[in-house]
Amino acid sequence: MGQQYFVVGAGSIGRRHHANLQELGKDAQLLPWRGLSLDDLKNRLKLSDAAGVVIATATQIRFDLIALCAELGLPFYVEKPLAYRSKTLDQIFEVAAPVAGRSILGLMMRYHPAFRAQVEAAIDAYRFELEIGHDVRQWRENWSFGDSYAAMPEGGGVLLDLCHEIDMAYCLFPDIDITAVDCIGHANFPGVDFETQISFAARGGPVGCVSMDYLAPKGVRRLKLRGRDETVDLDLLTCHEIRVSEDKTREQDWNFERNDMFFDLMRDFIALVEGSPTSDNPLLPRLDRMYDSAALIARAWEARRFHGTLEGGF
Repeated sequence: MGQQYFVVGAGSIGRRHHANLQELGKDAQLLPWRGLSLDDLKNRLKLSDAAGVVIATATQIRFDLIALCAELGLPFYVEKPLAYRSKTLDQIFEVAAPVAGRSILGLMMRYHPAFRAQVEAAIDAYRFELEIGHDVRQWRENWSFGDSYAAMPEGGGVLLDLCHEIDMAYCLFPDIDITAVDCIGHANFPGVDFETQISFAARGGPVGCVSMDYLAPKGVRRLKLRGRDETVDLDLLTCHEIRVSEDKTREQDWNFERNDMFFDLMRDFIALVEGSPTSDNPLLPRLDRMYDSAALIARAWEARRFHGTLEGGF
């Protein structure tokens, strides 16, 4: 088997994956999707010693790339979200089946040590809240929201952009389903959600919500769990946890760098490609195990209800 990796898509996330592959000692080629046809890519992969492909393009064009990888028998690492329509998601899982057991969905928050600790603790919660937000104009230097994938009504918007939190809710409570998805849009970008709240419930509990926005002046990423025996408040940016029970308050911090998650997930992808043992992470997002979480994200996007629009600022 060859040991050359191809990263398709040269935006910020594609460049990060390419750099990480090189840091991990792999021969990696970065291919901008703009100006590259599917036939060009197919010829490059067939004529090379390709081992695997990282798909870091816009969501709405990933199906053809996944189908190509499956046709050539190449495992792939595909960025989230996998799809935003249930029909497309089913088509992806059908076509990807030959390589799904060796492929990965890029849900790197499953490698966040503080989040993994919450899943492992399995608190008997009756309510949960996940919140993420940041002014999208502050994300990257020399970047225009209006010229980006995020501003597109098909494949853009905050729900898809920040869908890690939906997957995290699923990891904590696999039996939850969506009860409502309420959004605020923007007058300059019809069909694009800028603030979204997704409500969930499971029979017998818990109930909860995921709130996400492109608007918060300072970045926020929090998890709250409420149970009868204890409560948890976790800041996922500072990695500081406060856990309270009837007679005790405990605080904990994790030593953590954001790129560690990307490295750890890429290591597992390389292990799947090369037939080596993967990590001991029970949340490893191997594609053949990811249908239910991916379907929750697609159903949430399809269930969006808009309640007016913002004005100005973008």
